[in-house]
Parts: sequence; structure tokens; C-alpha cells
Amino acid sequence: MVTVEQQRVARKRTYLMCSPAHFAVEYAINPWMDPATPVDPELAVKQWDGLRETLIGLGHEVHLLDPEPGLPDMVFAANGAVTVDGTAYGARFRHEQRSAEAAAHRSWYEARGWRFVAPVRTNEGEGDFAYLPEAHGGLLLAGYGFRTELPAHAEAQEALGRPVVSLHLVDPRFYHLDVALAALDDANVVYFPGAFSVASQRVLAQLFPDAVLAADEDALAFGLNLVSDGRHVVLASEATRLAGTLRAAGYQPVPVELAELRKGGGSVKCCVAELRP
Repeated sequence: MVTVEQQRVARKRTYLMCSPAHFAVEYAINPWMDPATPVDPELAVKQWDGLRETLIGLGHEVHLLDPEPGLPDMVFAANGAVTVDGTAYGARFRHEQRSAEAAAHRSWYEARGWRFVAPVRTNEGEGDFAYLPEAHGGLLLAGYGFRTELPAHAEAQEALGRPVVSLHLVDPRFYHLDVALAALDDANVVYFPGAFSVASQRVLAQLFPDAVLAADEDALAFGLNLVSDGRHVVLASEATRLAGTLRAAGYQPVPVELAELRKGGGSVKCCVAELRP
């Protein structure tokens, strides 16, 4: 039973999303993508709309990035940058198929007056960075091993002025940090230990002794690719065991259906970048 002390408090968030108007699986750049598996474009848009409406219904503000033809993965807006206190550290995508997305994100931020830092090193934005403003004075967790290169962590630290903790991803199914770990509030996380090296597991255990741990079945259902406002946790409807674990920890799970977008290797968080002016 959740005690009074465990009641969680929501904080209004500001998000950036991009419609899946051009979403398709035309290539395979992660283990979840199969160009032979057809995508239902209308259903993808309907499910994405449901996610956007859910976030707005929870009291959050959602801005939109215009999708561009020929960039089917632009729907995964979290990959375009990571932001802290009005600075956006931009993405430099590993795969050529997504490289043009970086310019679209840069234009969006610069047109709205953000301080934008163009990267030299390969990184994929919030795909591999998670910011916790109240953890150890403000901390960026950063994944590497498949997409973002390790030197980008130092580059992000210089750009954003926050300490960066590097975490080694070792299972290709968890090719981004955001499919293996998520911030539940401003100071705590949920993660799947098996996605990380033994040393990185020790680091996470030291930094977050009260973290929620996910089972492999929920991690493989993209349950960790979630968005939380500190109380409401929007996550894949298939991650039923994790939803129960979160409820027991005082959070309120909000399941959504994003099966079509999962065909591209992403779910809730991949579609949602948090803006921190």
C-alpha cells in the first residue's frame, strides 16, 4: 500500500512531437525494424494522435515539429536534441538515413530563440540522454555502445553545463538509452539492468538506490520507453507487469497503444522530446 509520503506529484511539462505523416519502415537500422512487415499509416497517425491527446489531457503543453517527406523516422522526435535551461544540444545521427533530421530540429530551435549547440560528435539526443534536474544537483545520464559515441558525452557536458554519467549499453535490442531507462521524476529512474554492462549496473545502483527495476518482459515490450511527469507514467499498454510495479511505488500508469510505431523500434518516449526552456 502506498503511504502518504509516497504520493507522487506531477509537474507540468513542455514537449515536442512530430506527426508520423510520412512514417514507414523502409530500412532496418535497429533489431526491431523489418521492411517486410507492412505499416498501417492511418493507424500509426491515430495511435500517435492518441498519445498527443493523452499528454495534453494530463495538463502538458505539446509543440509540433513539421514532418518532412523522405524522413520516415522523424516521428521519433526525442532523437533530435537534448535541452537544459534554454540550451539545445543537437543531434548528429549515426545512420545516413536519418542524418537530414538534424537540420530540421536545428531550424525549429533556432527559429524560437533557443541557444543551439551544433554537435561535432555522433549523438542521438534524448534517445541516449536522460536529464534529472534534482538528482545529485542536476545530472545527465548518457548511453553509449550502439548509436551515441562516448566523446559526445563530454561534448554534451560542455554544452549543457551539467555532469554527465556514461552508461554502457551492451544488448543491441536496447540500442538507445531510452528503451532501457527512463526518468520517473526529477530525481529517480526506472531501468532494466540487463541492458547495461556490469560496471554500469553498479553505477546506477549507487546513484539510484531507490530505482524501480523492470523485468525483461516489460523491457522487451518497450515498457521503459515511457514519459513521466512525476506522477503519471505514460507507457506502452503491453507493459502490464511494469504498470503494476509503478502503481505499487505510488505512480499512476497511463497505458497507450503504439503498436504501429513499435515497428520502427520506438514507443512513447521516442515520440516525445522534453523542452526545458
